Amino acid sequence: MEKIPSFTVDHLNLFPGLYLSRQDQLGPVTLNSYDLRFTRPNYEPVMNTAEIHTIEHLLATYLRNDPTYKDQVIYFGPMGCRTGFYLILTDKVSPEATLKLLKDAFAWASTYEGDIPGAAARDCGNYLDQNLPMARYYSQRYLQVLNEITDLSFAY
Repeated sequence: MEKIPSFTVDHLNLFPGLYLSRQDQLGPVTLNSYDLRFTRPNYEPVMNTAEIHTIEHLLATYLRNDPTYKDQVIYFGPMGCRTGFYLILTDKVSPEATLKLLKDAFAWASTYEGDIPGAAARDCGNYLDQNLPMARYYSQRYLQVLNEITDLSFAY
């Protein structure tokens, strides 16, 4: 079998950041898949599942409630390697708007207080595996990464 494109990225030289990992055509719409890399692969410890799970709940809720872009959000979820997340948006969200949307979302998540959205037995298959303090920590840390981005090409 052919190696899939995400396995051809040199993970030894990949740093925390925001990367446009692929673009797929779906009829007249282009789907932009972003790699939200939180930790440096194979150099830093990976995130634990509890904080990943909490970030997933927080960000999916925020993004799918954004008044401007909620209908352009296709997917937000964790990477299996636990170094970050994937975000898929339609091409109606420009690179500038993507960066602003993520900055706003992670600013919100980094100070979030209260019940974690969807963290109840009826709503989630593993609702007890949550860590809000660490989710806030990683959200703040990633927000700093986003704030340093000046090149909006987001290419690997």
